[in-house]
Amino acid sequence: MLILKFKFLYFSILIFIFSCQNKENTYFQSIAINDVKLSRPRSSEWRYNHKEKFQTFDDFQKLKKIKPEAEKNIIYLQPIGEFNDLQEKQIELTKEYLKIYFQLETKILPIISNEIFPKNVRRISKNEQEQILAGYVLDSVLIKRKPKDAAVLMGITEKDLFPKPEWNYVFGLASYQNGVGVTSMYRFADGNLSESNFNQSLERLIKISSHEISHMFGISHCLNANCVMNGTNSLSETDVHFARACSLCQYKLNSSLKYDDKKRLLELKKFFEANSFNAELSRTEKDLNLIQ
Repeated sequence: MLILKFKFLYFSILIFIFSCQNKENTYFQSIAINDVKLSRPRSSEWRYNHKEKFQTFDDFQKLKKIKPEAEKNIIYLQPIGEFNDLQEKQIELTKEYLKIYFQLETKILPIISNEIFPKNVRRISKNEQEQILAGYVLDSVLIKRKPKDAAVLMGITEKDLFPKPEWNYVFGLASYQNGVGVTSMYRFADGNLSESNFNQSLERLIKISSHEISHMFGISHCLNANCVMNGTNSLSETDVHFARACSLCQYKLNSSLKYDDKKRLLELKKFFEANSFNAELSRTEKDLNLIQ
């Protein structure tokens, strides 16, 4: 009798486990219907010039990557430069968005002055704007200041960035092994943030920030669908990409961060409503409708 009871209990547990797994998989399979297929890349676009390997879910699972732990589970933002009120507002909204997007506590560190950059990592661009060497920001500024309880640390500069002498600029750069990254606000508003371009600039900032942090969590450039994880060569290409992660990239992210999909979507909906991001609001509602 005891053996029969034990077998019944054992199979009941197995059924529960598999039903939970199927429920989880069903969500990502369901929202795949909302993925938008990638069009053939143009000569100026990232995919045309970079022949990247498709990262499957199994590839992602096998990858050695950063995962939040009990003692290291906070996203930190490190502002570097001299920011006006609108720029500070954008940083605050970016903190709010990243907290929702990754479902992790997100904090802003005290601002660091541009004086931290020596002359040999500065240059004047063709349009006569000062630029900062992005690698220096990662290796000599952020890594040394990464808090002990940080999962990742993301720098935000108001100065333009360049990755190496032969490149004109870069939107963002990350060290995936060290869990630090940096993005510049400069080009998102063409160097002049105002009330009129605030929302467009903010949307670009949250896309690039979530993109770079997702890289730190092990997600490669997406070749599956239109997605925030698509590679980008220009602002026009960034603008075409969704802030929404495709079904595959959401599956990867959730497998590491273990969040409640419905709670995340409801919070994203509220953020997009509050900031009048109507296209992203519509995409979020479509995903949400499939799990309600």
